[in-house]
Amino acid sequence: MSNLILILGDQLSHGLSSLQTIDKSHDRILMCEVWDEATYIKHHQKKIALIFSAMRHFAQELKEAGWQVDYIKLDDDGNSGSFKGEVERAINRHKPKNIVITEPAEWRVMEDVKSWPKDFNLTVEILPDDRFIATHHEFEAWAEGRKQLRMEYFYRDMRRKTNLLMNGDEPEGGKWNYDSENRKPAKDDMFMPKPVQFEPDEITQDVLKLVGEKFGNHFGDLEPFWFAVTHEQAKKVLDYFLEAALPSFGDYQDAMLTGQKFLYHSLLSPYINCGLLDPLEVCKRVEAEYKKGRIPLNATEGFIRQIIGWREYVRGIYWLKMPEYVKRNFLEAKRSLPDFYWTGKTDMQCLSEAITQTKEEAYAHHIQRLMVTGNFAMLAGVDPHEVHEWYLAVYADAYEWVELPNTLGMSQFGDGGILGSKPYAASGNYINKMSDYCKNCRFDVKQKIGDEACPFNALYWDFLIRNEDKLKGNPRLGQVYVTWNKMAEEKRVEYLASAAKFLETLK
Repeated sequence: MSNLILILGDQLSHGLSSLQTIDKSHDRILMCEVWDEATYIKHHQKKIALIFSAMRHFAQELKEAGWQVDYIKLDDDGNSGSFKGEVERAINRHKPKNIVITEPAEWRVMEDVKSWPKDFNLTVEILPDDRFIATHHEFEAWAEGRKQLRMEYFYRDMRRKTNLLMNGDEPEGGKWNYDSENRKPAKDDMFMPKPVQFEPDEITQDVLKLVGEKFGNHFGDLEPFWFAVTHEQAKKVLDYFLEAALPSFGDYQDAMLTGQKFLYHSLLSPYINCGLLDPLEVCKRVEAEYKKGRIPLNATEGFIRQIIGWREYVRGIYWLKMPEYVKRNFLEAKRSLPDFYWTGKTDMQCLSEAITQTKEEAYAHHIQRLMVTGNFAMLAGVDPHEVHEWYLAVYADAYEWVELPNTLGMSQFGDGGILGSKPYAASGNYINKMSDYCKNCRFDVKQKIGDEACPFNALYWDFLIRNEDKLKGNPRLGQVYVTWNKMAEEKRVEYLASAAKFLETLK
């Protein structure tokens, strides 16, 4: 045998670069479920089940396509529990001349792989992951010399590179961005598409049994389990989204409704991020629907921007700024993450809804993450590294390369403005505008201070004043501080006292 090809759990793509340069008759694929990956963060039970089941199904597809595959299950005898240990065992079994791997998406795994040539005295060929549109070099070249690394300008370059929604050199419709049209609150009497759900087959049932036995103490509900676990199933989810949800996705992508977990969101990110769907192909399908006149431009552009704009951009930031990026804490926040992030048991209806849904489904949409759970953590001064670890653990689509910049940078402003031009801080008024959560809440969003007032209201001002030295020079916050300074002294004191009293209750 000449090559040993390691395929990771987020590389479940038949077009993977490491599969394109090897010989089926002589080379061998290694896939392994390892304890280290499931437990370095105590991932949501559904997340572990999704990845293990998708891995087992992908290995089966590879075998049917004629590949020689070593698949190591978590509970197989001798499983070492780590990538390095399993590679070493495979080397001893098969005596390969080389190791081939598509570059890992996460820094810590890449650092491990870089040590293998010395550890194993073998050539380790690390191939680029061409499922992404921008290479590391392209992003570095784009970022070089820029004072501000704003996604909007990078996104325009990605539109030009892919030719998505372009008329020659000009954007479709004359504008690059239609986000201003995508902020409508939803109503509970609207038609809501139900997500495509799949019954667990025998492979998935075996995985669910394994996860229940080995990881039953991890966060989240394991069942009911209905995720897609094959390419064919993931394509059915995409087909349904294009038909039933995408036409309204743009208008209501920021909306939140009690009891409505999914609204018009695609639920595609877990499948894109683990490799069951190709991101560029998904975007081309969306564009095709627009060109057929079935989808409005604001929905089409809004969705494509999330994939070729934001997703590519945060990956670029991650690799540009790691490994020190994860240690950033610009606002010097130190509070521990409140216990209710693990239980959902809080009188704040918006947080209860978002966290309970996360516990049940390993899913919440981007506004629930950014403007509810993220906003509250930032306003309360929670350590951004604890927030980062929570997001990484609880969401099925969370891998560090995409989750860390979104959480530490955008959500918590922990990077001091590399990602976002200002903190995404908001009072209860924003949540009331974009949701119906406040109608069913014990707290009154219209009250600004006191025991019955929405905690977001006082916390908003407390956050701004607590961090005034760091934030007052931000041009996008100038008017906010002017408003504070115009308030009566008595009112300002009441705001801060109300926030302090509430923060004393957090555990």
